[in-house]
Amino acid sequence: MSSDEMKQRAAEAALKYVEENTVVGVGTGSTVNYFIDALSRIKHRIEGAVSSSAMTTERLKACKIPVLDLNAAGPLPLYVDGADEVNHQLQMIKGGGGALTREKIIAAASEQFVCIADQSKRVDVLGAFPLPVEVIPMARSYVGRELLKRGGQPVLRENFITDNGNLILDVYNLQILEPTKLEAELNHIAGIVTVGLFAQRPADVLLLGTADGVQTIQA
Repeated sequence: MSSDEMKQRAAEAALKYVEENTVVGVGTGSTVNYFIDALSRIKHRIEGAVSSSAMTTERLKACKIPVLDLNAAGPLPLYVDGADEVNHQLQMIKGGGGALTREKIIAAASEQFVCIADQSKRVDVLGAFPLPVEVIPMARSYVGRELLKRGGQPVLRENFITDNGNLILDVYNLQILEPTKLEAELNHIAGIVTVGLFAQRPADVLLLGTADGVQTIQA
């Protein structure tokens, strides 16, 4: 079975977490695109969605799913998103698509975070996937030096600007043994908007697409 088929199975399985007459938080990425396609089949049962990126907004609107502002929607019962890596505590690295700040905001505002991924994203230790860090442009060099001090190798993501008008540093060579601690530490560096570690607010449920079907893993 291909990774795309595993992603699609995981995305389809997330539909059962969608409650009627609610607003759904929707993440960004290839696996989430399958979820949006599935959500379009039951769009008459929901009030709409809160989007984590311009790309997701475009796809939701193409599927004629109403897109609402988070400020107007209030607390969300559900957020569905993918991951670039997820460990056994359901802590994640996210932000390969560059939407980490808005993803983190929606995750924080949601009662339940359901992560959808294929089996290749499951890891024992986070960090093989470079850690995305969104930075204010004027702080790029300073933040880069701070990340170097912590053993990482920051690389500017070329020709990329986030939806918030900022830059992304992708940090290589990190072996993240204490994700919650590192997330807190990086959050205190002036100029970092968001770090793509989702450890303080991990997923509540992981729907993992495998060759044998979808595994449901609870935090």
